[in-house]
Amino acid sequence: MRLAVVLLAAGALSAQLPKDDGYRGIWYFNQPTNDEYVYKYSGGFATYPQQHAPIAVYAKPVNKTFFCYGGTMKDTHDRLVHMVSYFDHATGTVPRPTILIDKRTSDAHDNPTIALDDDGYVWVFSSAHGTGRPSFIHRSRKPYSVEDFERVLETNFSYTQPWHLPGRGFLFLHTRYRPLPAGNGQGRALYWMTSADGRSWSEPRQLAFAEMGHYQVSWPWRDKVGTAFDIHPAPVGLNARTNLYYAETRDMGGLWTTVDGRALDLPLTAGHNPALVRDFRSEGLLVYLKDLQYDSSGRPVVVYLTSKGYAPGPANGPYVFWTARWTGTAWLHHRIAEADHNYDHGSLYLESDSAWRFIAPTGAGPHRWSTGGEVEMWVSADTGATWRKRAALTRQRPLSHTYVRRPLNAAPGFYAIWADGDPLQPSASSLYFCDRAGRVFRLPAVMAGGRARPVRVR
Repeated sequence: MRLAVVLLAAGALSAQLPKDDGYRGIWYFNQPTNDEYVYKYSGGFATYPQQHAPIAVYAKPVNKTFFCYGGTMKDTHDRLVHMVSYFDHATGTVPRPTILIDKRTSDAHDNPTIALDDDGYVWVFSSAHGTGRPSFIHRSRKPYSVEDFERVLETNFSYTQPWHLPGRGFLFLHTRYRPLPAGNGQGRALYWMTSADGRSWSEPRQLAFAEMGHYQVSWPWRDKVGTAFDIHPAPVGLNARTNLYYAETRDMGGLWTTVDGRALDLPLTAGHNPALVRDFRSEGLLVYLKDLQYDSSGRPVVVYLTSKGYAPGPANGPYVFWTARWTGTAWLHHRIAEADHNYDHGSLYLESDSAWRFIAPTGAGPHRWSTGGEVEMWVSADTGATWRKRAALTRQRPLSHTYVRRPLNAAPGFYAIWADGDPLQPSASSLYFCDRAGRVFRLPAVMAGGRARPVRVR
């Protein structure tokens, strides 16, 4: 299969991109339920979904955390605009966000991801939900800058996970939509591409496409990248997502193996394959993948949520966050905490082998059984076997907080980023971040000048 792309010359974008006057996130909904919960999931989705990573990267040489998000203009709540900015740890300020592109959709599945290369250039990968819209790759014109970008690539890909490995280039995990048998629509197939410089890309190679497809979450550790993925069983598809799989590569996709080093014969085309960690389908449980991290020895820890069904409400509970930890010989599964919705999302931090942290909207918040809630911090001192709630980071807020995301190489001053919104009706959406101590700051929705200090709200 040939990669159908359009390479655009440097200068394809204006050399002076516009700035917005503040930080405002996209509001999004998916699948009306025609009941008191209104939607399958909804709310402030500037940092959605977890299948897009990373959305923030800390750059030690300049002491800044660069981030991107799904923004919107002040005259609407659902016109998706890709925004790029940074938090300056030295000054504690943010500039006005750069407006990269108007995605011409209200679909937050088109939200961007970000990467930094060895020379400090900022790369933004703009996704498309399905094949109906284009996807883009942009590169900053100067290192460690978000002022001007050039468009490097226009093509089509979804659920972007670009990992730049030092000295080796990009390993780009993503999804492509493939026709299902007998004309039953399209399924989600997992792919990867590589590039030494971000400009010349390999042909896309397929990692997995079984039944009706998969979702994945991934993360790098030293010279390897690992991915945890699920399966969408026929005939229901993604609303019946289940099972847990894991695969990793240490040579930029040349060889993919199981966690214990067995070579995988790709692409994976069956639900039962050597990458299977646990068969949740046989247990009657759905699996919503949340995060992937590594301990000091490079052993993976996957965060996932289980429930009995896709529709919101207590009938499909309990909704439980779990870790699956590879010990070197076996996978151990431990409960973190309960949530109240399938699309509650949190991030895991393995600060040391005896200090784990999990930040997520596990508090019920103002809208019980809807997406998001109050953000809480949980800690474990025994590699995830037991957890205790350390702090409530938000409390009695009028809107629900959603999609708490960890930056790559997270620095203590900008440890997680998320957004808020009303899950029952369209609303304005603000963006927040917290530091490692649990202090919470709101990014300014309106800025009078070129720079501003985020407001501490807790």
